[in-house]
This record gives sequence, C-alpha cells and structure tokens, in this order.
Amino acid sequence: EVQLVESGGGLVQAGGSLRLSCVASGFSFDGDDYAIAWFRQAPGKEREGISCIVTSDETTYYADSMKGRFTISSDRAKGTVYLQMSSLKPEDTAVYYCATDFASGSGWNPLSAGWYEYWGQGAQVTVSS
Repeated sequence: EVQLVESGGGLVQAGGSLRLSCVASGFSFDGDDYAIAWFRQAPGKEREGISCIVTSDETTYYADSMKGRFTISSDRAKGTVYLQMSSLKPEDTAVYYCATDFASGSGWNPLSAGWYEYWGQGAQVTVSS
C-alpha cells in the first residue's frame, strides 16, 4: 500500500525558511517511474502545484510562480522527498501536501492535482508578518 507522510510544517516569520519532508512507502524509488509532487492549499483557494520530482532520474518540475524560492530534492536511500522553502511570505500560508502516482501515461501533467491518486495528510505552514 502506497503511503505518504509529511512533516516539517510550523510557524515561521516572514523571510524565514522551512523544509518539509515527505516519507514515501509502498513502492521503490528504484523501480517504476513515480512522480512525487508538492501542492498547497490556502483557505478558500484551489489546490496549486508547487514542484514535482521523478523518482527514477530525479527530473524536477516547478510551477513558474514557485521558481527561485522553493527547491525539491530526494533522498533515495530514505525514500524521502523534501521541499526547501526560503524567503517565506505570509501568502505562503497554506496546508502543504505531497502526492504520488506513476510519472507516465497520456496526458501526464506533473503539477496537476487531478493526476495523483495517493496523498499525504498535509502539513500546516503559517508565515507571520
């Protein structure tokens, strides 16, 4: 069974940094091509894609609006994907989720929430001004 567990959320002042972790189980990073992506959802807003990494070759994707302040990476030995966030702003306040599914198939969009079947429980990130 595929499972994802996020951690690392919390309260941070504007301009600060946080690193989120997503521990994946139920599949191997060395097996089929899986995409592990980060999304966020603020109150009253739609879930938006931040970044994605493909487990087999570590190809990364970023939403244009997220480039520069967010960095995705993985530790294959630990089965963990990280999201390093810097220069945080109050508008970054949201629940952050990691998600995974196969990174292939017709119409695959690495930053489309509708593609992903498996989701973590979410981690709250609050940025104070």
